[in-house]
Amino acid sequence: MNRSEPVSLAESSRWDQRYREGTDGWELGRAAPPLAQFLRRHPLAPRPPGQVLVPGCGRGHEVALLEALGFAAIGLDFSAEALAEARARHGHDRASLRWLQADLFDRQALEAAGLAPGSLTGIVEHTCFCAIDPRRRDDYIATACRLLAPGGWLLGLFWCHRKPGGPPWGSQPELVEAQLRQAGLVPEIWEPASGSVDQRHDEWLGLWRQPASPRPSGGLPSC
Repeated sequence: MNRSEPVSLAESSRWDQRYREGTDGWELGRAAPPLAQFLRRHPLAPRPPGQVLVPGCGRGHEVALLEALGFAAIGLDFSAEALAEARARHGHDRASLRWLQADLFDRQALEAAGLAPGSLTGIVEHTCFCAIDPRRRDDYIATACRLLAPGGWLLGLFWCHRKPGGPPWGSQPELVEAQLRQAGLVPEIWEPASGSVDQRHDEWLGLWRQPASPRPSGGLPSC
């Protein structure tokens, strides 16, 4: 599967079914506590204004948090059922809040919706990275890098469990770090998360920056 190949309609339908049945086991009914705590209180937390995307937003709790903090927030999901629930909980589209049904890996659809290269100030990751096929994680990171403006940021809560199978698929903190660094993102924070719910004691919190200017010739490939 290459970067230009979207997920299948069958895959989208499976996620719709999960949301209808309530079998998306990572639903907390609120924004993830480590992300909420970081965004509200940490001195290094990004500040508004800016356009921020939440890929795989599900029921939209992080999207609503970002809007409340003053960002122009966009919730992206390919599940129509997820977005219907997000709108019911947090409201319909307005100037500071937008819900977008599209596949993160469908570049044409993203650009048609206004998500062109360099169009985002930030991206907030929560349970999208662990929901996609692990073979597409480099594609995910490349897409994030393409969408971020120079100096833009990726704030992520990564579920680094080591249980077999998925989704949610596990990961290793050192491998996630290596992938993000190889893409050219610069870490400001990469550490075990604090404030996680009991069943997610193995979360890692990261704040990564897109370089403000291209890397010099001979360096690692930039985003």
